[in-house]
Amino acid sequence: MKVAVLGAGLMGKEVARDLLRNKAVSKVVLADIDEQKAAAAVAPLQDKRIAAAFVNAGDEKKLTAFIQPFDVVVNALFYTFNEAVAKAAIATGVHACDLGGHIGSATDRILQWKEKAKSSGMTYIPDLGVAPGMINILAGYGAGQLDEVKNIYLRVGGIPLHPEPPFEYNHVFSIEGVFDHYTDPSLVIRSGQKQYVESLSEVEAVYFDGFGPLEAFHTSGGTSTLPHTFSHVENLDYKTIRYPGHAMKFKPLVDLKMTSRDFEVDVNGQKIKPRDVLREVLAPAFALKDKEDVVLLRVRTEGIKDGKSASFEYEMITKKDNTLNVTAMARSTAYTISIVAQMMGSGVINKRGIFCPEEIVPGREYIQEMAARSVMIKEKVH
Repeated sequence: MKVAVLGAGLMGKEVARDLLRNKAVSKVVLADIDEQKAAAAVAPLQDKRIAAAFVNAGDEKKLTAFIQPFDVVVNALFYTFNEAVAKAAIATGVHACDLGGHIGSATDRILQWKEKAKSSGMTYIPDLGVAPGMINILAGYGAGQLDEVKNIYLRVGGIPLHPEPPFEYNHVFSIEGVFDHYTDPSLVIRSGQKQYVESLSEVEAVYFDGFGPLEAFHTSGGTSTLPHTFSHVENLDYKTIRYPGHAMKFKPLVDLKMTSRDFEVDVNGQKIKPRDVLREVLAPAFALKDKEDVVLLRVRTEGIKDGKSASFEYEMITKKDNTLNVTAMARSTAYTISIVAQMMGSGVINKRGIFCPEEIVPGREYIQEMAARSVMIKEKVH
């Protein structure tokens, strides 16, 4: 199995590391527009099967030619490249997957190419991070164990193990993504009807073993494709987990349009986006650096089984791997997309076309594979 990993950032590097655990993987190429960055990421892995390479994902022809020799492509680039990578993969017939990106409806547009992908004999699965990604797989698995699904509730958060003021938060992925998730509305299903609710709203208390009280509130993009896949359910919502008070502190910034992508102000005759200023102010303050993080996740599906009310709940508490110096978010995210990529390459996933994670990734096998990587997902049946 030959795999190309696009993007030499933290996620791409950890995907490459995980791929090398599999003896069936004969070649891994970690590619980035910054080849030196890719080489630096490859060097510590010390494996003859992996190499660094240059790739410009913005050049459609060169990208297509680059991925042609591979069996699977893992797209760990920023979501703005997802459509370009999907087009190239479909054109070459190479299986591919990405980490998702709800902004600008990139995933929605990719899903419209399902027949083209099927005709080319390939499989494409978008949205394979944690949220979306892991939650989709677990929601699909839990729903599949019920005769009738009524409700799906999703609670996820990546937070520092030891919070510091003023926001008690350190970003474990793009701070631009944090702004988008807090600014755009959140799609939910209530009483059988799809609707949008304001992000950072409807704060509730949540508890995990050893953690709590914490708070959870609506953010955009978390429900991903689930409201479409499970459009028949009565209720479905996603909330992000943070330490208490986080939403209240951040909401004034959103209300003042300081996180808006298109809002500008005039400062001494010069147009400035407050979002750009806020990003530069918060980026160093939010940087995780060498601090420890934890990812908390709970997915609950409720409905009817054998004529009785039933629920299947999946819960995960994952902390930073200090031995390998890998963050909890990187473990949760990189392992998820790597496992699914290997399932495509090995034939465990053999349907052709474009599929949402909840439609095609086998939940039990996924949970077992995560456990093999010391990421434990506990199932509770009620």
